[in-house]
Amino acid sequence: MANYDVKNEVSDKYSLRGRVFQKLREDILSGKYKDHEELKEVAIGEELGVSRTPVREAFRQLELEGLIQIVPNRGAYVTGITAKDVKDIYMIRSLLEGLCAKLATEKITGEQLEEMEENIYLADFHASKGHLDQMAELDNRFHDILYEACDSKMLEHTLKDYHQYVLRVRQKTLATNTRGRASNDEHRQIMEAIKAKDADKAQQLANKHMLNAYENMVQNGLYEIYGEEAGQ
Repeated sequence: MANYDVKNEVSDKYSLRGRVFQKLREDILSGKYKDHEELKEVAIGEELGVSRTPVREAFRQLELEGLIQIVPNRGAYVTGITAKDVKDIYMIRSLLEGLCAKLATEKITGEQLEEMEENIYLADFHASKGHLDQMAELDNRFHDILYEACDSKMLEHTLKDYHQYVLRVRQKTLATNTRGRASNDEHRQIMEAIKAKDADKAQQLANKHMLNAYENMVQNGLYEIYGEEAGQ
């Protein structure tokens, strides 16, 4: 049984409530809990090795994020995210990733640039071998490097949250060699613009990268995953 008790509750991320919240959000977004499924305080508390209080507090935070609905005298039910939510997230991400890349042209360190180059090289290697899982992991890491390179804690936190929200659909649509290669080529172009300190180009390329990713999702199962008809 996992134990989520911690000593230092100064930062909510590492507080008991924060850790329960992070775990439940991850489970909802990964598909462990299905839409409309009831979340039971007692069962979750036993699973995580905590009392009902931090679970109840995490529920309130999840409701604020729109991931669950608390119905008085009935319980808490998963609402998850819809296909429209994914579209909204990607439209917002396209703008924020563009800003992130623009800032990175001035803020990126030599070590971060080297890791970015190595990331792209490794992704090319795994693409040639058809290693789709490794390509997906490297894709995630590229974006983490980019977020860290912008040197803005607020922007990095926001982008990592959005990245997590669409985990399920990204896992499905990145699992194709065609998109994996195209995505890595786009990463290379973004990196080269950052390396050349061309802020406007880096911003435009990162913006377009997100729009391309969303278009690919629509073409390869976004609405199937969320049980909605295309265009709704």
